[in-house]
Amino acid sequence: MFRFLTSGESHGACLTATIEGLPAGIQIDVDKINKELARRQQGYGRGGRMKIEKDSVEIVSGVRFGFTLGSPVTLIIRNRDWANWEERMAVEGSEHGDRVICPRPGHADLSGVLKYQRQDVRDILERASARETAARVAVGSIARQVLAACGICVASHVTDIGGAAVAPKSRSIAEILRDKEGSDLGCVEPAAEQKMKQLIQAAKEQGDSLGGVFEVVAENIMPGLGSYVHWDRRLDTRLAAAVMSIPAIKGVEIGAGFEYAALPGSMAHDEIFYEPERGVYRQTNRAGGIEGGMTNGQPVVVRAVMKPIPTLMTPLASVNIATHEAVKANTERSDVCAVSAAAVVGEAMTAIVLAESLLEKFGGDSMEDIITAVRHYQRRIAW
Repeated sequence: MFRFLTSGESHGACLTATIEGLPAGIQIDVDKINKELARRQQGYGRGGRMKIEKDSVEIVSGVRFGFTLGSPVTLIIRNRDWANWEERMAVEGSEHGDRVICPRPGHADLSGVLKYQRQDVRDILERASARETAARVAVGSIARQVLAACGICVASHVTDIGGAAVAPKSRSIAEILRDKEGSDLGCVEPAAEQKMKQLIQAAKEQGDSLGGVFEVVAENIMPGLGSYVHWDRRLDTRLAAAVMSIPAIKGVEIGAGFEYAALPGSMAHDEIFYEPERGVYRQTNRAGGIEGGMTNGQPVVVRAVMKPIPTLMTPLASVNIATHEAVKANTERSDVCAVSAAAVVGEAMTAIVLAESLLEKFGGDSMEDIITAVRHYQRRIAW
């Protein structure tokens, strides 16, 4: 079983991830992992932390001479800002520094201190921080390398920030990568991106924040990943849960998603055709590549909406958890808008779920065995 676990706090010494269930023989390109980590840190509207952290990964187990061994792989991402937080986040010793006692609306702060019976919101916010997603991006990069060995690729783009949106249309990965090249927001339409930037700048000047929507596309996926047999094995179940687990994501749709509410059945489904030279094919992809909980051979298309970041420089009303007095919420160093970063994390989580499903279906102890099984399956269904 492919699975992973992350650990670490936002201002702790490091983030770690342990990956279990990787077959032996995957060639791991560390530069590709670091490239994905750098992508997560970019984007117009990001905060000061991104100028401090230059994330890079250390692999400390499960890889030898560039190839996985079949044993657990452990990744470490050092927090460069740890030097400034070592006393406040020390593992041993007594409490140092002021407690955070004014929880932020929209964050895990208040529910966390109640659930875990803590007196300092920092005990909650350090782990609840989106900083944790750097570890997920590193895991996702390894998942992408598994998928790439089987010809599957994943990409994303930002489709909406603050109401400034790109024209809705089906886009291939080649088009996405071409059209968003050089974009500060991972947006495929320069005119829309310019409007997004103006809105982000206005929000920054007002001490506010903005959310938006991103889309993830995966191509070259064979039919049959996932299952209709049990609810928790459906691929759309897994994808929705994985993407929704990203901090600040409040909605996920696959394919036409919520547009289905306005469509009659005659316009909602992807008709099936056959030609000898093409085999079975579809002319539309309203299902987003998933029918009955399984991939159908079409590109998988997942969209997610990210709420505005809850840490505001013009803070909202809150309550002091020690005195119960009315106060303004705590402020932490934060972003104005991080939708472009969330899109990179969305790619990672999509790649992780697809890799998990791929290994589940074609499982073997070596990558060569898996590739052989994939090729056999593709020949069998080639009609």
